[in-house]
Amino acid sequence: MKTPCTTAILLIGFQNDYFHPEGILRGALEDATHAAAVLHRTISLLRAVQSSPTLFVATPIIFTPDYRELSEPVGILKLIKETGAFKQGTLGAMTHRDLATLGDRVLEIPGKRGLNAFAETHLNETLRARGIKDVVLAGAVTSVCIDSTARSAHERGYRVTVLSDCTCGRTRVEEEFYCQQVFPLYAAVQTSGELVKELLPAGT
Repeated sequence: MKTPCTTAILLIGFQNDYFHPEGILRGALEDATHAAAVLHRTISLLRAVQSSPTLFVATPIIFTPDYRELSEPVGILKLIKETGAFKQGTLGAMTHRDLATLGDRVLEIPGKRGLNAFAETHLNETLRARGIKDVVLAGAVTSVCIDSTARSAHERGYRVTVLSDCTCGRTRVEEEFYCQQVFPLYAAVQTSGELVKELLPAGT
C-alpha cells in the first residue's frame, strides 16, 4: 500500500517536442488525441493529490546545441540529434505549459541525456534522501524512457508502478503490449484513478 510521504510520481518527457502540436517529435507518439488525453489525465492526477506530501519529479531531457553529449547515437537518440529535438534554449525542450502551471510543486532534476532518468542524474540520491519507497511513472515514450527508468528503479529496490492511462507509446498496440505483458514482470500497473484512491483513501 502506497503512502503519500513515501511515494514519488516521476514525470518523463512532458516537453513540447513530444506534446506540443508543433513539437519536432510529436509524430513519434500515438495519435494527437491520445497524447493530449495522456497529458490531461496526468495533470488531473497531479492536481488531485497536490495537497498531499506526494513528491512530483520531472526529469527533462535537454541537449547542448551541438549534441556533444551524444557519441554515435542510435535509435531514438539518433533521431533526436538528426531532427534537432530537445535542444537547449528552444521551445521544444521546454516543459509543456500544462505541467509548468504547477510551478515549484514539481521538483525538476536536470541531467537526463538518454533513456534512463537515473543515469547521470541525482534522481536516486534525491529519492533516497526523501525516504521514497514507491516510484510511479507517467509520460513518454512507454517502450523507451518509461521502461528503461522503471526497470532501473526496480533494480534499485523501489516498488514500481506504471500508470497505464498516463503513459504514451509510439502506437496503441505497443502501449497495450507493454502494459499487459512487459511491465507486470517487474512492476504494478494502475490507472491514475486507482492511484488517487490509494494515496487519498475515502475520509482523508
